[in-house]
Order: sequence, then C-alpha cells, then structure tokens
Amino acid sequence: MNHKFSIALAGLTLAATSFAQTKWDLPTAYPATNYHTENIAQFAKDVDAATGGKVKITVHANASLFKAPEIKRAVQSGQAQAGEILLANFANENPIYALDGVPFLATTYPEAKKLYAASKPAMEKLLAAQGIKVLFMVPWAPQGIYSKKEIGSVADLRGIKWRAYSPATAKIAELIGAQPVQIQQAELSAAMATGVIESYMSSGSTGYDTKTYESIKNFYDTQAWIPKNAILVNAKSFDALDAPTKAAVLKAAADAEVRGWKTAEEKNTEYKRLLTERGMKIHKPSAKLDADMRQVGGIMQADWLKVAGADGAAIVEAYKK
Repeated sequence: MNHKFSIALAGLTLAATSFAQTKWDLPTAYPATNYHTENIAQFAKDVDAATGGKVKITVHANASLFKAPEIKRAVQSGQAQAGEILLANFANENPIYALDGVPFLATTYPEAKKLYAASKPAMEKLLAAQGIKVLFMVPWAPQGIYSKKEIGSVADLRGIKWRAYSPATAKIAELIGAQPVQIQQAELSAAMATGVIESYMSSGSTGYDTKTYESIKNFYDTQAWIPKNAILVNAKSFDALDAPTKAAVLKAAADAEVRGWKTAEEKNTEYKRLLTERGMKIHKPSAKLDADMRQVGGIMQADWLKVAGADGAAIVEAYKK
C-alpha cells in the first residue's frame, strides 16, 4: 500500500471517530405530558445543542422501553445508557433511597432541598458503587390526605378504608388504625366510585389525574413528604465522553434540575387550583391533625433510622443542623 495513502486514510479514520455520534436511550415510566418527562425532553434538546449534535438522547416515555422497576437495572447493566427512577421505589436495596419518603421529615420545598443536599453525597456513593452516575433530581408535589368525610384528627381516620400503595402508606394505615386496601393508580377512580376506598394520601396531581373530586371532596394539605425522581446515567457511558462533552452534559443537567424544582412548585399550586375549581375543598390541617400526623411521622423516622444505621443518622443530623 502507498505510504502517503495509508497516512491519509489514517487521518480520515481519526476525523470520522472524533465526529462519531453518541446515542443514548433514556427510559422513563411517566407519560410524555408529565412535567418530569417534559423537563427531560428539554434536557435532551439542550445536550444536543450544547454538544453540536455529538450526543443524541432518545427519551422513551410511559414505560415503553422498560417498566418502572426495571429502569435502574437497565442503566446499571448498560442496556440503557440513562434513565429516570423514583428513588423511594428502591428502598429494599438500601434505606437511603427511601429517605425522601419518610413522612414529616421534609414538608416544604426549601426543606426538601436541604434534605437533598444532606443526602446527595451518600446517594452518589451508593450509585457509583453500582456503576451509575446521578445527572439530576427533581421533586414531585407534597403529599396530602384525600378523605370522603371531613377530619379533625387521626381519631377520625380509624377504621376508614384507606388506599395503601407503598410500604409507607401501609405503615401509616397501621399506625392510624385505618383499614388498608391495596389499589394501583389505574384502578383508583373505580375504587373510589364504588366505595372500596374512602381515603388515601397522594399529591394534587394524582387527585386531578384520577378525577378524585368526582367521589371525594376533601383534601388536607399535610405536605407529608416530597419524593424525588433521579435521572441516572451509566458511568461507563458517561466516562467515554471527552471532557468538553462531559461538561456540556453536566451543565444541561444542572439547568434541568433548577428548572424541574421551579416547575414542581408551580404545578403544585396549579393542581390545587384545578381541584378547587372542580369542587374539592382544600383544607389546612387542624393543629390536632397536624400534631397527630407528625407523631406518626416520628415513629416512622425512628423505624427508618434503625434500618439506615450510622450512615442514615449522619444524613439526618446534617439535615437538622
């Protein structure tokens, strides 16, 4: 082979690899119209623009690529380069993931932000050990109580048919003496219409999406906990990027986090307005109901600290400073 020709060929190959496009799949379990998904779609656009088209992220909404429980494992194994998970769903792997689902630990967005800052290093270390990097995290709306009848204290919830859809909501039912009924969100409207459940805890968005206002007319804005979604990337996929591309992805991620928190707060206000317009009474909990529920939260925080050990205690201590 002609020597000059082989050098030219090598140069061409090098040029081709330096412009190689990196393609990432990013599965999420939520619909395309959900604000979390919209925020991720904007993140993907920002990454495309900032890297000059070098990194293309395809967002797969509505559990179309992987179901919610499979997404973390898919990112870990590299079947998907990135993905979105609800952290609290992985409490069985490590209690640290469930921290933002501990009732009455953080009840406002500023508190949730402080709790996030306190828990972030431990969370990043846990995920790094599994070959995963955190890109950004965005909260949901605070959780309140939907109830068919008006309630002034926990005593009013005794024996009530209560939707339990997670370990935390089942534990609350046990502590307040309610009757737990397991109902998935897809069956929620029918369960309320037929009286299978009379009460449940969730956010304003769930109440609106499931038309809770057709069967239940009271929402107590207890702001019990503010869970977060984490957007993750496979560490090897991220490390394969060059330094300027990494910086561009991290900048887009930081912007997405700020935007996501702002949207979450705005949506929370908007959903409460929409519920009110449809006949829902939004109540500020009475001092008694608030104190009773905080007592329940105290028991659950103590339970969490038992399983989370020294690492958990250090996070809560840092948060409460």
